[in-house]
Amino acid sequence: MRIQIGSSLTYDLPQATPMIALLNVHYSRFGDLESSDQLATTPRVRVTNYRDGFGNWCNRLVAPAGRFTLATSAVIRDSGLPDPVDLSAWQHPVEELPAETLAYLLGSRYCETDRLTLEAWRLFGNGPTGWALVQTICDFVHRHIEFNYNYADATRSAAEAYRDGRGVCRDFAHLAIAFCRCMNIPARYCTGYISDIGETPPFGPGDHAAWIEVYLGGQWRIFDPRNNKRRIGRILIAQGRDASDVPLIHSFGPNILQEFLIVCDPAAD
Repeated sequence: MRIQIGSSLTYDLPQATPMIALLNVHYSRFGDLESSDQLATTPRVRVTNYRDGFGNWCNRLVAPAGRFTLATSAVIRDSGLPDPVDLSAWQHPVEELPAETLAYLLGSRYCETDRLTLEAWRLFGNGPTGWALVQTICDFVHRHIEFNYNYADATRSAAEAYRDGRGVCRDFAHLAIAFCRCMNIPARYCTGYISDIGETPPFGPGDHAAWIEVYLGGQWRIFDPRNNKRRIGRILIAQGRDASDVPLIHSFGPNILQEFLIVCDPAAD
């Protein structure tokens, strides 16, 4: 299956503003791209690249004052299969976890394990372990949080999402991550594209999505507490401890977002 992907973000800037953009497909999917999804800007500016501490591909630039657009576009090959399932994936004892997973057991900016540990053990401490435990957590979060784009709040944390019972996909992800970490399962935040392939129309407006990966049975596994189902055409852009590590645009100055467009649709043959 071929999928057309792309994004376009247009800002009004009162002054020249340094930016870091995470809009390119994650290196784990580079081999599936039919052509590079190189970042393009209008007007054109010099762009330099680097990998951050999580391996994400970052674009560094200085946007001029005025109207400024960042855009990517590409066609990517995909299996066309839903996210994989492994009901037998086991939970590792903490002392046996690989060292590189341990950072994803700790509290972070939006995932306050210290505030949620007692509640997590009250809710999930007498239940299953492994894959079944993560699915139980995702089921709970999916039911507990009411989704609405009007509930978006860039500063809402996992504990606040639990208290408020509302949010957007990042809030679902943060709460599920925090609960998993409280239950000694490494969990990390992912952002990227999710297509509507295989879903029932009508479809909502295109948007970047947030989901989670947890370390079970010797590898990272995809879960999606917002949609709470296996999806087709999930394409990773970046991953980190929480949303503070992987903003699509990190702007070092004031700005007004004027337009935000996302494409993730089947490509014509």
